[in-house]
Amino acid sequence: MKNKVIFQLVLVAICLSGCGKQPYDILILNGEVYDGSGNAPFNADIAIKDSVIVNIGDLSEFKAVRTIDAKGLAVAPGFIDMHAHLDPLLELSDCESHIRQGVTTALGGPDGSSPWPMKSYMDTLKQIGIGMNVAYLIGHNTVRKNVMNLDNRAPTAKELEEMKAQVQQAMEDGAFGLSTGLKYLPGAFSKVEEVIDLSKEASKMDGIYTSHLRDEGLGLFDAVAEAISISKKADIPVILTHHKAIGKPMWGKSTVTLAMVDSARASGLDIKMDQYPYSASHTGISVLIPSWARAGGTEAFKERVKNVQLRDSIKAGIIYNILNDRGGNDLTRIQFAKVKWMKELEGKTLKYWCELRELEPTLENGADLVIEAQVNGGASCIYHAMHEEDVERIMKHPQTMIASDGRLVKPGQGHPHPRWYGTFPRVLGHYVREKSTITLPEAIYKMTSLPATSLGLANRGAIKKDMMADIVIFDSNTIIDKSTFEEPHQYSEGIHYVLINGQISIDESKFKSLKAGRVLRKNASK
Repeated sequence: MKNKVIFQLVLVAICLSGCGKQPYDILILNGEVYDGSGNAPFNADIAIKDSVIVNIGDLSEFKAVRTIDAKGLAVAPGFIDMHAHLDPLLELSDCESHIRQGVTTALGGPDGSSPWPMKSYMDTLKQIGIGMNVAYLIGHNTVRKNVMNLDNRAPTAKELEEMKAQVQQAMEDGAFGLSTGLKYLPGAFSKVEEVIDLSKEASKMDGIYTSHLRDEGLGLFDAVAEAISISKKADIPVILTHHKAIGKPMWGKSTVTLAMVDSARASGLDIKMDQYPYSASHTGISVLIPSWARAGGTEAFKERVKNVQLRDSIKAGIIYNILNDRGGNDLTRIQFAKVKWMKELEGKTLKYWCELRELEPTLENGADLVIEAQVNGGASCIYHAMHEEDVERIMKHPQTMIASDGRLVKPGQGHPHPRWYGTFPRVLGHYVREKSTITLPEAIYKMTSLPATSLGLANRGAIKKDMMADIVIFDSNTIIDKSTFEEPHQYSEGIHYVLINGQISIDESKFKSLKAGRVLRKNASK
Protein backbone atom coordinates (compact mmCIF):
# COMPACT_ATOMS: atom_id res chain seq x y z
CA MET A 1 0.00 0.00 0.00
CA LYS A 2 2.83 2.36 0.92
CA ASN A 3 4.64 1.72 -2.39
CA LYS A 4 1.42 2.37 -4.31
CA VAL A 5 0.99 5.79 -2.65
CA ILE A 6 4.60 6.70 -3.41
CA PHE A 7 4.15 5.69 -7.03
CA GLN A 8 1.03 7.87 -7.34
CA LEU A 9 2.84 10.86 -5.82
CA VAL A 10 5.76 10.44 -8.22
CA LEU A 11 3.33 10.22 -11.14
CA VAL A 12 1.61 13.44 -10.04
CA ALA A 13 4.97 15.21 -9.72
CA ILE A 14 6.00 14.12 -13.20
CA CYS A 15 2.71 15.34 -14.68
CA LEU A 16 3.02 18.67 -12.90
CA SER A 17 6.47 19.11 -14.44
CA GLY A 18 5.06 18.89 -17.94
CA CYS A 19 4.24 15.26 -18.68
CA GLY A 20 0.90 14.97 -20.43
CA LYS A 21 0.55 18.73 -20.91
CA GLN A 22 0.03 20.23 -24.31
CA PRO A 23 3.38 21.60 -25.51
CA TYR A 24 4.09 25.30 -25.56
CA ASP A 25 3.88 27.04 -28.90
CA ILE A 26 7.39 28.48 -28.59
CA LEU A 27 10.24 28.01 -26.15
CA ILE A 28 13.12 30.49 -26.07
CA LEU A 29 16.01 28.82 -24.27
CA ASN A 30 19.35 29.97 -22.83
CA GLY A 31 18.84 33.68 -23.53
CA GLU A 32 20.20 36.67 -21.63
CA VAL A 33 16.90 38.33 -20.73
CA TYR A 34 16.53 42.11 -20.54
CA ASP A 35 13.01 42.44 -19.14
CA GLY A 36 12.56 46.11 -20.11
CA SER A 37 12.77 47.48 -16.56
CA GLY A 38 16.26 48.91 -17.00
CA ASN A 39 17.66 46.39 -14.54
CA ALA A 40 20.57 44.05 -15.22
CA PRO A 41 19.83 41.03 -17.42
CA PHE A 42 19.31 37.49 -16.13
CA ASN A 43 19.55 34.07 -17.72
CA ALA A 44 16.17 32.41 -18.24
CA ASP A 45 13.97 30.51 -20.64
CA ILE A 46 10.65 31.89 -21.90
CA ALA A 47 7.54 29.92 -22.83
CA ILE A 48 4.84 31.27 -25.15
CA LYS A 49 1.35 29.94 -25.66
CA ASP A 50 -1.49 31.54 -27.64
CA SER A 51 0.43 34.81 -28.19
CA VAL A 52 1.19 35.30 -24.48
CA ILE A 53 4.25 34.75 -22.29
CA VAL A 54 3.09 32.00 -19.92
CA ASN A 55 6.26 30.97 -18.12
CA ILE A 56 9.78 32.24 -17.36
CA GLY A 57 12.53 30.26 -15.66
CA ASP A 58 14.37 26.99 -16.18
CA LEU A 59 12.19 25.34 -18.82
CA SER A 60 14.78 23.02 -20.31
CA GLU A 61 12.68 19.94 -19.57
CA PHE A 62 9.61 21.26 -21.37
CA LYS A 63 8.53 20.74 -24.97
CA ALA A 64 7.27 23.17 -27.60
CA VAL A 65 6.16 23.19 -31.21
CA ARG A 66 9.15 25.45 -31.91
CA THR A 67 12.27 25.88 -29.84
CA ILE A 68 14.67 28.80 -30.28
CA ASP A 69 18.15 28.49 -28.83
CA ALA A 70 19.10 32.04 -27.78
CA LYS A 71 22.45 31.15 -26.25
CA GLY A 72 24.80 34.14 -26.54
CA LEU A 73 21.94 36.43 -27.56
CA ALA A 74 20.01 39.21 -25.83
CA VAL A 75 16.27 38.65 -25.40
CA ALA A 76 14.24 41.85 -24.97
CA PRO A 77 10.67 43.09 -25.26
CA GLY A 78 9.71 44.20 -28.76
CA PHE A 79 10.65 47.80 -29.41
CA ILE A 80 7.89 50.43 -29.36
CA ASP A 81 8.35 53.28 -31.83
CA MET A 82 6.71 56.37 -30.32
CA HIS A 83 6.86 58.41 -33.54
CA ALA A 84 6.25 56.64 -36.83
CA HIS A 85 4.94 57.91 -40.15
CA LEU A 86 2.64 55.08 -41.14
CA ASP A 87 1.08 56.78 -44.16
CA PRO A 88 2.21 54.02 -46.59
CA LEU A 89 0.70 51.28 -44.38
CA LEU A 90 -2.03 50.28 -46.83
CA GLU A 91 0.65 49.74 -49.47
CA LEU A 92 3.43 48.40 -47.21
CA SER A 93 1.25 46.48 -44.79
CA ASP A 94 3.95 43.92 -43.99
CA CYS A 95 5.95 46.70 -42.24
CA GLU A 96 9.28 45.08 -43.13
CA SER A 97 11.44 48.18 -42.75
CA HIS A 98 10.26 48.62 -39.17
CA ILE A 99 10.17 44.98 -38.11
CA ARG A 100 13.76 44.49 -39.29
CA GLN A 101 14.73 47.10 -36.67
CA GLY A 102 13.07 45.07 -33.93
CA VAL A 103 9.97 47.25 -33.80
CA THR A 104 6.84 45.33 -32.83
CA THR A 105 4.56 48.30 -32.08
CA ALA A 106 4.48 51.76 -33.67
CA LEU A 107 2.54 54.90 -32.82
CA GLY A 108 1.23 56.72 -35.89
CA GLY A 109 -0.49 60.04 -36.44
CA PRO A 110 2.46 62.25 -35.35
CA ASP A 111 3.23 65.92 -36.04
CA GLY A 112 -0.45 66.85 -36.22
CA SER A 113 -1.27 64.62 -39.19
CA SER A 114 -3.41 61.49 -38.91
CA PRO A 115 -5.96 59.37 -40.73
CA TRP A 116 -9.55 60.57 -40.72
CA PRO A 117 -12.10 59.22 -39.96
CA MET A 118 -10.13 57.22 -37.44
CA LYS A 119 -12.50 54.29 -36.96
CA SER A 120 -12.98 53.39 -40.60
CA TYR A 121 -9.24 53.59 -41.24
CA MET A 122 -8.38 51.32 -38.32
CA ASP A 123 -11.13 48.91 -39.36
CA THR A 124 -9.57 48.73 -42.83
CA LEU A 125 -6.15 47.94 -41.35
CA LYS A 126 -7.65 45.14 -39.31
CA GLN A 127 -9.26 43.70 -42.43
CA ILE A 128 -6.15 43.73 -44.63
CA GLY A 129 -3.77 42.59 -41.89
CA ILE A 130 -0.61 44.34 -40.76
CA GLY A 131 2.89 43.19 -39.96
CA MET A 132 3.29 44.93 -36.60
CA ASN A 133 1.04 46.39 -33.94
CA VAL A 134 -0.05 49.96 -34.63
CA ALA A 135 -1.70 52.64 -32.53
CA TYR A 136 -2.72 56.16 -33.54
CA LEU A 137 -2.91 59.73 -32.34
CA ILE A 138 -5.48 62.16 -33.74
CA GLY A 139 -3.72 65.02 -35.52
CA HIS A 140 -4.48 68.65 -34.75
CA ASN A 141 -3.53 69.75 -38.27
CA THR A 142 -5.86 67.14 -39.73
CA VAL A 143 -8.77 68.28 -37.58
CA ARG A 144 -8.10 71.97 -38.19
CA LYS A 145 -7.86 71.44 -41.94
CA ASN A 146 -11.12 69.45 -41.89
CA VAL A 147 -12.87 72.43 -40.35
CA MET A 148 -10.92 75.51 -41.48
CA ASN A 149 -8.88 74.46 -44.53
CA LEU A 150 -5.56 76.38 -44.48
CA ASP A 151 -6.98 79.64 -43.15
CA ASN A 152 -4.57 81.87 -41.22
CA ARG A 153 -6.92 82.94 -38.44
CA ALA A 154 -8.43 81.88 -35.14
CA PRO A 155 -11.44 79.56 -35.25
CA THR A 156 -14.94 80.83 -34.60
CA ALA A 157 -16.73 79.44 -31.56
CA LYS A 158 -18.63 77.06 -33.85
CA GLU A 159 -15.46 75.90 -35.61
CA LEU A 160 -13.73 75.27 -32.29
CA GLU A 161 -16.66 73.13 -31.16
CA GLU A 162 -16.46 71.16 -34.42
CA MET A 163 -12.76 70.52 -33.88
CA LYS A 164 -13.36 69.47 -30.27
CA ALA A 165 -16.06 67.08 -31.43
CA GLN A 166 -13.69 65.49 -33.93
CA VAL A 167 -11.01 64.99 -31.27
CA GLN A 168 -13.61 63.47 -28.96
CA GLN A 169 -14.82 61.16 -31.72
CA ALA A 170 -11.28 60.01 -32.51
CA MET A 171 -10.62 59.28 -28.84
CA GLU A 172 -13.83 57.26 -28.65
CA ASP A 173 -12.69 55.36 -31.75
CA GLY A 174 -9.45 54.33 -30.09
CA ALA A 175 -6.92 57.15 -30.49
CA PHE A 176 -4.25 57.33 -27.79
CA GLY A 177 -4.12 61.11 -27.70
CA LEU A 178 -3.60 64.29 -29.68
CA SER A 179 -0.57 65.26 -31.74
CA THR A 180 0.35 68.70 -33.00
CA GLY A 181 2.70 69.95 -35.68
CA LEU A 182 2.88 73.61 -34.75
CA LYS A 183 5.70 74.21 -37.23
CA TYR A 184 3.49 73.02 -40.08
CA LEU A 185 0.27 74.20 -41.70
CA PRO A 186 -2.32 74.82 -40.53
CA GLY A 187 -1.10 74.27 -36.96
CA ALA A 188 1.30 77.20 -37.27
CA PHE A 189 -1.74 79.50 -37.49
CA SER A 190 -3.19 78.32 -34.16
CA LYS A 191 -2.91 80.07 -30.82
CA VAL A 192 -2.08 78.15 -27.67
CA GLU A 193 -5.63 78.55 -26.32
CA GLU A 194 -6.98 76.52 -29.24
CA VAL A 195 -4.47 73.73 -28.60
CA ILE A 196 -5.31 73.69 -24.88
CA ASP A 197 -9.04 73.36 -25.60
CA LEU A 198 -8.44 70.42 -27.93
CA SER A 199 -5.96 68.81 -25.54
CA LYS A 200 -8.59 68.87 -22.82
CA GLU A 201 -10.78 66.64 -25.01
CA ALA A 202 -7.97 64.09 -25.23
CA SER A 203 -7.25 64.41 -21.52
CA LYS A 204 -10.86 63.52 -20.63
CA MET A 205 -10.17 60.02 -21.98
CA ASP A 206 -6.68 59.64 -20.51
CA GLY A 207 -4.94 60.54 -23.75
CA ILE A 208 -1.48 61.99 -24.20
CA TYR A 209 -0.28 65.05 -26.09
CA THR A 210 2.74 64.87 -28.40
CA SER A 211 4.08 67.95 -30.12
CA HIS A 212 6.33 68.85 -32.96
CA LEU A 213 7.10 72.13 -31.23
CA ARG A 214 6.31 75.49 -32.75
CA ASP A 215 10.04 76.08 -33.13
CA GLU A 216 13.13 73.94 -32.62
CA GLY A 217 15.61 76.69 -33.52
CA LEU A 218 15.90 80.20 -32.10
CA GLY A 219 12.39 79.99 -30.62
CA LEU A 220 13.03 76.63 -28.93
CA PHE A 221 12.79 77.83 -25.33
CA ASP A 222 9.44 79.53 -25.87
CA ALA A 223 8.18 76.46 -27.71
CA VAL A 224 9.13 74.13 -24.84
CA ALA A 225 7.51 76.54 -22.39
CA GLU A 226 4.34 76.48 -24.50
CA ALA A 227 4.20 72.68 -24.39
CA ILE A 228 4.68 72.71 -20.62
CA SER A 229 1.86 75.23 -20.24
CA ILE A 230 -0.42 72.98 -22.33
CA SER A 231 0.38 70.08 -20.00
CA LYS A 232 -0.53 72.17 -16.97
CA LYS A 233 -3.69 73.83 -18.31
CA ALA A 234 -5.09 70.77 -20.07
CA ASP A 235 -3.98 68.34 -17.34
CA ILE A 236 -2.37 66.02 -19.87
CA PRO A 237 0.93 64.13 -20.19
CA VAL A 238 3.15 65.77 -22.81
CA ILE A 239 5.86 64.31 -25.03
CA LEU A 240 8.25 66.69 -26.79
CA THR A 241 8.58 64.66 -29.93
CA HIS A 242 11.89 64.23 -31.81
CA HIS A 243 13.38 66.67 -29.30
CA LYS A 244 16.36 68.56 -30.64
CA ALA A 245 18.17 71.89 -30.79
CA ILE A 246 18.46 72.80 -34.46
CA GLY A 247 20.56 75.46 -36.18
CA LYS A 248 24.06 76.57 -35.22
CA PRO A 249 22.96 79.38 -32.88
CA MET A 250 21.17 76.77 -30.72
CA TRP A 251 23.86 74.11 -30.53
CA GLY A 252 24.45 73.23 -26.89
CA LYS A 253 21.16 74.72 -25.75
CA SER A 254 19.67 71.30 -24.92
CA THR A 255 21.11 71.95 -21.45
CA VAL A 256 18.41 74.58 -21.03
CA THR A 257 15.50 72.56 -22.46
CA LEU A 258 16.36 69.52 -20.35
CA ALA A 259 16.48 71.72 -17.27
CA MET A 260 13.03 73.04 -18.23
CA VAL A 261 11.75 69.45 -18.43
CA ASP A 262 13.24 68.63 -15.03
CA SER A 263 11.71 71.74 -13.48
CA ALA A 264 8.28 70.97 -14.91
CA ARG A 265 8.43 67.39 -13.68
CA ALA A 266 9.49 68.59 -10.23
CA SER A 267 6.32 70.68 -10.15
CA GLY A 268 4.22 67.57 -10.81
CA LEU A 269 3.78 67.67 -14.58
CA ASP A 270 4.29 64.58 -16.74
CA ILE A 271 6.73 65.78 -19.41
CA LYS A 272 8.75 63.32 -21.49
CA MET A 273 10.64 63.35 -24.78
CA ASP A 274 11.33 61.07 -27.68
CA GLN A 275 14.36 61.24 -29.96
CA TYR A 276 15.94 59.72 -33.04
CA PRO A 277 19.71 59.02 -32.86
CA TYR A 278 20.94 61.23 -35.70
CA SER A 279 22.23 64.79 -36.05
CA ALA A 280 20.12 65.44 -39.14
CA SER A 281 16.37 65.95 -39.45
CA HIS A 282 13.99 65.19 -42.32
CA THR A 283 10.92 67.09 -43.48
CA GLY A 284 9.53 69.01 -46.44
CA ILE A 285 11.47 71.84 -48.06
CA SER A 286 8.53 74.05 -47.16
CA VAL A 287 9.86 74.19 -43.59
CA LEU A 288 12.33 76.81 -44.88
CA ILE A 289 9.49 79.03 -46.12
CA PRO A 290 7.67 81.44 -43.76
CA SER A 291 4.30 79.95 -42.79
CA TRP A 292 2.35 83.10 -43.71
CA ALA A 293 3.55 82.72 -47.31
CA ARG A 294 1.92 79.28 -47.57
CA ALA A 295 -1.47 80.20 -46.15
CA GLY A 296 -4.26 79.07 -48.43
CA GLY A 297 -2.24 76.34 -50.12
CA THR A 298 -0.06 75.93 -53.20
CA GLU A 299 -1.97 78.16 -55.58
CA ALA A 300 -1.98 81.03 -53.10
CA PHE A 301 1.77 80.60 -52.64
CA LYS A 302 2.34 80.70 -56.40
CA GLU A 303 0.46 83.99 -56.62
CA ARG A 304 2.47 85.54 -53.80
CA VAL A 305 5.85 84.76 -55.34
CA LYS A 306 4.75 86.51 -58.54
CA ASN A 307 4.51 89.73 -56.54
CA VAL A 308 8.00 91.29 -56.40
CA GLN A 309 7.65 92.76 -52.93
CA LEU A 310 6.11 89.63 -51.43
CA ARG A 311 8.73 87.46 -53.09
CA ASP A 312 11.49 89.59 -51.53
CA SER A 313 9.90 89.08 -48.10
CA ILE A 314 9.59 85.34 -48.69
CA LYS A 315 13.23 85.12 -49.80
CA ALA A 316 14.34 87.04 -46.73
CA GLY A 317 12.47 84.55 -44.54
CA ILE A 318 14.06 81.58 -46.33
CA ILE A 319 17.55 83.08 -46.00
CA TYR A 320 16.91 83.64 -42.28
CA ASN A 321 15.95 79.97 -41.87
CA ILE A 322 18.98 78.77 -43.81
CA LEU A 323 21.20 80.90 -41.58
CA ASN A 324 19.59 80.15 -38.22
CA ASP A 325 17.42 77.08 -38.48
CA ARG A 326 17.25 73.95 -40.67
CA GLY A 327 19.75 75.23 -43.19
CA GLY A 328 22.65 75.15 -40.75
CA ASN A 329 24.13 78.23 -42.48
CA ASP A 330 25.35 76.07 -45.37
CA LEU A 331 23.66 74.95 -48.59
CA THR A 332 25.54 71.64 -48.38
CA ARG A 333 23.59 70.84 -45.20
CA ILE A 334 20.32 70.69 -47.16
CA GLN A 335 20.13 67.31 -48.90
CA PHE A 336 17.22 66.31 -51.15
CA ALA A 337 15.49 63.08 -50.21
CA LYS A 338 12.46 62.75 -52.49
CA VAL A 339 11.87 64.95 -55.53
CA LYS A 340 9.11 63.64 -57.79
CA TRP A 341 9.68 66.32 -60.44
CA MET A 342 13.47 65.97 -60.64
CA LYS A 343 14.66 62.54 -59.51
CA GLU A 344 18.32 63.32 -60.24
CA LEU A 345 18.34 65.69 -57.25
CA GLU A 346 17.63 62.88 -54.78
CA GLY A 347 20.63 62.45 -52.51
CA LYS A 348 22.16 65.71 -53.75
CA THR A 349 22.42 69.05 -51.93
CA LEU A 350 20.99 72.51 -52.50
CA LYS A 351 24.53 73.63 -53.31
CA TYR A 352 24.73 70.96 -56.01
CA TRP A 353 21.49 72.23 -57.54
CA CYS A 354 22.90 75.76 -57.66
CA GLU A 355 26.01 74.50 -59.44
CA LEU A 356 23.91 72.40 -61.80
CA ARG A 357 22.16 75.63 -62.78
CA GLU A 358 25.52 77.38 -63.07
CA LEU A 359 24.60 79.68 -60.18
CA GLU A 360 26.89 80.83 -57.41
CA PRO A 361 25.97 78.79 -54.27
CA THR A 362 24.86 81.87 -52.33
CA LEU A 363 22.04 82.00 -49.80
CA GLU A 364 20.09 84.26 -52.19
CA ASN A 365 20.33 81.79 -55.07
CA GLY A 366 19.56 78.94 -52.71
CA ALA A 367 16.41 80.76 -51.57
CA ASP A 368 15.28 81.21 -55.17
CA LEU A 369 15.64 77.48 -55.77
CA VAL A 370 13.68 76.70 -52.60
CA ILE A 371 10.84 78.80 -54.01
CA GLU A 372 11.11 76.98 -57.33
CA ALA A 373 11.01 73.61 -55.58
CA GLN A 374 7.85 74.55 -53.70
CA VAL A 375 6.17 75.85 -56.87
CA ASN A 376 7.03 72.56 -58.60
CA GLY A 377 5.21 70.59 -55.92
CA GLY A 378 7.64 70.57 -53.02
CA ALA A 379 10.32 68.08 -51.98
CA SER A 380 11.42 66.28 -48.86
CA CYS A 381 14.90 67.05 -47.54
CA ILE A 382 17.44 65.94 -44.97
CA TYR A 383 18.80 68.84 -42.91
CA HIS A 384 22.25 68.34 -41.34
CA ALA A 385 21.81 71.07 -38.77
CA MET A 386 22.12 69.48 -35.32
CA HIS A 387 25.10 68.90 -33.02
CA GLU A 388 26.17 65.46 -31.83
CA GLU A 389 26.67 66.66 -28.24
CA ASP A 390 22.99 67.65 -28.04
CA VAL A 391 21.96 64.28 -29.47
CA GLU A 392 23.87 62.41 -26.77
CA ARG A 393 22.83 64.75 -23.97
CA ILE A 394 19.15 64.32 -24.80
CA MET A 395 19.55 60.55 -25.17
CA LYS A 396 21.00 60.28 -21.66
CA HIS A 397 18.04 61.99 -20.03
CA PRO A 398 15.96 59.49 -18.02
CA GLN A 399 12.70 60.67 -19.62
CA THR A 400 13.83 60.28 -23.24
CA MET A 401 12.37 57.47 -25.33
CA ILE A 402 13.77 56.23 -28.63
CA ALA A 403 11.60 56.90 -31.69
CA SER A 404 12.39 56.75 -35.38
CA ASP A 405 10.33 59.58 -36.89
CA GLY A 406 10.69 57.19 -39.81
CA ARG A 407 8.31 56.35 -42.63
CA LEU A 408 7.60 52.82 -43.79
CA VAL A 409 9.75 52.33 -46.85
CA LYS A 410 10.58 49.84 -49.55
CA PRO A 411 14.13 49.53 -50.91
CA GLY A 412 14.65 51.82 -53.88
CA GLN A 413 11.97 54.36 -52.98
CA GLY A 414 13.59 57.83 -53.03
CA HIS A 415 16.60 58.75 -50.91
CA PRO A 416 15.25 58.50 -47.36
CA HIS A 417 16.72 59.46 -44.03
CA PRO A 418 18.69 56.51 -42.57
CA ARG A 419 16.40 56.52 -39.54
CA TRP A 420 13.74 54.83 -41.69
CA TYR A 421 15.93 51.70 -41.62
CA GLY A 422 18.29 51.96 -38.68
CA THR A 423 17.05 53.87 -35.63
CA PHE A 424 16.89 51.14 -33.00
CA PRO A 425 19.94 49.09 -34.09
CA ARG A 426 21.90 52.38 -34.27
CA VAL A 427 21.21 53.10 -30.63
CA LEU A 428 22.12 49.57 -29.56
CA GLY A 429 25.20 49.31 -31.76
CA HIS A 430 26.64 52.79 -32.06
CA TYR A 431 25.54 54.58 -28.89
CA VAL A 432 25.52 51.61 -26.49
CA ARG A 433 28.32 49.32 -27.68
CA GLU A 434 30.67 51.72 -29.48
CA LYS A 435 30.25 55.00 -27.58
CA SER A 436 28.85 53.87 -24.18
CA THR A 437 26.53 56.87 -24.20
CA ILE A 438 23.93 54.80 -22.34
CA THR A 439 23.93 51.21 -21.10
CA LEU A 440 22.16 48.34 -22.83
CA PRO A 441 19.52 47.96 -20.07
CA GLU A 442 18.87 51.73 -20.24
CA ALA A 443 18.51 51.66 -24.02
CA ILE A 444 16.06 48.76 -23.93
CA TYR A 445 14.05 50.50 -21.21
CA LYS A 446 13.82 53.61 -23.41
CA MET A 447 12.55 51.42 -26.27
CA THR A 448 10.09 49.26 -24.33
CA SER A 449 8.77 49.82 -20.82
CA LEU A 450 8.98 53.61 -20.83
CA PRO A 451 6.96 54.01 -24.05
CA ALA A 452 4.51 51.26 -23.02
CA THR A 453 3.88 53.02 -19.72
CA SER A 454 3.52 56.37 -21.48
CA LEU A 455 0.85 54.91 -23.78
CA GLY A 456 -0.89 52.95 -21.04
CA LEU A 457 -0.12 49.58 -22.67
CA ALA A 458 -0.36 47.38 -19.61
CA ASN A 459 0.34 44.13 -21.48
CA ARG A 460 3.32 45.12 -23.66
CA GLY A 461 6.80 46.54 -23.22
CA ALA A 462 8.13 44.01 -20.70
CA ILE A 463 9.10 40.37 -20.47
CA LYS A 464 6.89 39.09 -17.70
CA LYS A 465 4.31 36.36 -17.33
CA ASP A 466 0.94 37.20 -18.94
CA MET A 467 2.45 39.89 -21.18
CA MET A 468 1.91 39.73 -24.94
CA ALA A 469 4.72 37.87 -26.65
CA ASP A 470 6.34 40.78 -28.50
CA ILE A 471 10.02 39.84 -28.31
CA VAL A 472 13.29 40.76 -30.03
CA ILE A 473 16.32 38.46 -29.95
CA PHE A 474 19.59 40.05 -31.07
CA ASP A 475 23.35 39.81 -30.80
CA SER A 476 24.48 42.74 -28.67
CA ASN A 477 28.03 42.26 -30.01
CA THR A 478 27.12 42.72 -33.67
CA ILE A 479 23.85 44.64 -33.92
CA ILE A 480 24.34 47.78 -36.00
CA ASP A 481 22.61 50.05 -38.49
CA LYS A 482 23.88 49.90 -42.07
CA SER A 483 21.80 52.66 -43.65
CA THR A 484 23.76 55.86 -44.33
CA PHE A 485 23.00 59.31 -45.69
CA GLU A 486 24.82 58.35 -48.87
CA GLU A 487 23.39 54.80 -49.22
CA PRO A 488 20.19 54.70 -47.18
CA HIS A 489 18.48 51.57 -48.55
CA GLN A 490 20.19 49.04 -46.27
CA TYR A 491 18.65 46.89 -43.57
CA SER A 492 20.36 46.64 -40.19
CA GLU A 493 22.31 43.60 -38.96
CA GLY A 494 22.35 41.59 -35.76
CA ILE A 495 18.65 40.93 -35.16
CA HIS A 496 18.06 37.17 -35.29
CA TYR A 497 14.40 36.85 -34.28
CA VAL A 498 11.39 39.12 -33.88
CA LEU A 499 8.18 37.76 -32.37
CA ILE A 500 4.95 39.72 -32.70
CA ASN A 501 1.96 38.47 -30.72
CA GLY A 502 3.69 35.11 -30.43
CA GLN A 503 4.41 34.68 -34.13
CA ILE A 504 7.94 34.68 -35.54
CA SER A 505 8.23 37.51 -38.06
CA ILE A 506 12.04 37.48 -38.25
CA ASP A 507 13.28 33.90 -38.17
CA GLU A 508 17.04 33.32 -38.14
CA SER A 509 17.47 36.84 -39.56
CA LYS A 510 15.02 36.17 -42.41
CA PHE A 511 11.86 38.26 -42.77
CA LYS A 512 8.51 36.49 -42.94
CA SER A 513 5.44 38.43 -44.07
CA LEU A 514 3.03 37.02 -41.49
CA LYS A 515 0.74 39.99 -40.83
CA ALA A 516 0.96 39.14 -37.13
CA GLY A 517 0.27 42.70 -35.92
CA ARG A 518 -2.86 44.07 -34.33
CA VAL A 519 -4.60 47.44 -34.41
CA LEU A 520 -4.38 48.76 -30.86
CA ARG A 521 -7.15 51.01 -29.60
CA LYS A 522 -7.05 52.98 -26.39
CA ASN A 523 -8.54 51.02 -23.50
CA ALA A 524 -8.69 47.90 -25.68
CA SER A 525 -4.98 47.47 -26.39
CA LYS A 526 -4.72 43.70 -26.84
